[in-house]
Amino acid sequence: MKENPPRLFGTSGIRDRFGEVVTLELAADTGRALATVLGGRGRVAVGYDTRTSSQLLENALIAGLLECGCDVIRLGMVPTPLVGYATSRLGADAGVMITASHNPAPYNGIKLWNPDGMAYRPSQEREIESVIHEGSFLKREWDGLGSIREMDITSRYMDEVLSMVKMERELKVVIDCGCGAASHISPLIFRRSGCSVITLNSHPDGFFPGRDPEPVPENLSELMETVKSTGADLGIAHDGDADRMVAIDDKGRFASFDKLLALMAREIGGKIITTVDASLCVDECLGDCGEVIRTRVGDVHVANSIAEENADFGGEPSGTWLHPDFCMCPDGILSALRVAELVSKKGSLSSLLDEVPSYPNIRDKIPCPDERKKDVMERVASELAGQFRDPAGVESIDGVRISMRDGSWVLVRPSGTEPYIRVTLEGKTDEEAREIHEITLSYLEKIIG
Repeated sequence: MKENPPRLFGTSGIRDRFGEVVTLELAADTGRALATVLGGRGRVAVGYDTRTSSQLLENALIAGLLECGCDVIRLGMVPTPLVGYATSRLGADAGVMITASHNPAPYNGIKLWNPDGMAYRPSQEREIESVIHEGSFLKREWDGLGSIREMDITSRYMDEVLSMVKMERELKVVIDCGCGAASHISPLIFRRSGCSVITLNSHPDGFFPGRDPEPVPENLSELMETVKSTGADLGIAHDGDADRMVAIDDKGRFASFDKLLALMAREIGGKIITTVDASLCVDECLGDCGEVIRTRVGDVHVANSIAEENADFGGEPSGTWLHPDFCMCPDGILSALRVAELVSKKGSLSSLLDEVPSYPNIRDKIPCPDERKKDVMERVASELAGQFRDPAGVESIDGVRISMRDGSWVLVRPSGTEPYIRVTLEGKTDEEAREIHEITLSYLEKIIG
């Protein structure tokens, strides 16, 4: 094995530009490594998103699995939540999704799933990495190779998801699938729930011609305008693989990530898991209805905490939510349906969002080469707090989170999937948020150079 071999897995599986880091050779080796770790036996459910490189990678990965003795359940082009669902419901020994989620079209990736539908833990990913770097794959003769079974469980997935929600009135919903993997399923499942549906970018296309896959406000102007112009109750947007969703309210406004998470936490109640970058409004909205526990950024960390705490619900402010009463895989389709169910029961989304406490919140990212991240974060941990007038404490659950005495805070952490340092902050006033932002960015730009 090479000395200090490169890390392959980030915060959300393997993910990088196709043909540079994510290659056919890496996909085949990942299949071989997974089969090796599984002992060269068992079944693996495999799906892929709409990217132009996805089928190439899927074929290579399946070849690696078969070569080392695993059988394959081939799901085809499906959203990530369906892979997690299939892995848990079909008794598979693992699941694999070929996707780069919200990243631009040139990117792709590989994400692995446990039999319960939970993403592979970091320790499991390190084991896969070790086998790949050592090349210590199982060898099988011609009579020990795996087999492939094609399977479509979309209808079963939709039936079970629909059993989880009950609309109390018909809603008009605009759904923007971003030409991603939910393009067929999400509009259909909403129609079956009783909603009137208008679709945007709901034709699978790996070039993502309608908009970039990341469902952020700057990419959703068409959805916002369509919600307003059609008098819709709700707009929904997915990322490339539909493990996430975001909402547009009835006034055509992008629903605050944190406020939407807070509303769902209050609706479900009980023990709620969220991340260190989530707003204080989640705690305040939940109130006496439950308890908020914070963990590291990344759906696998949220999932682990849900399992450890026996929690009722978990989610990241990005719109990646987990519903343990259904499956431990993030599910943007079920999340969207539960937002619609909430609106059907409690009134307009705009009025519900306006009830949630609001604090100025800024999210930003600073370019930083991957090889500089470790040094930059070491300096942030020792120096950044001293840049502020009234710091109250420093935490290192994930990155560096500095709290101020009035409750304001800033979180600085390295991206696990892109060459950036991410900054998230919350101030009690606009002026304070801007000041924290300016101090943090000025400091980071100075030390990154």
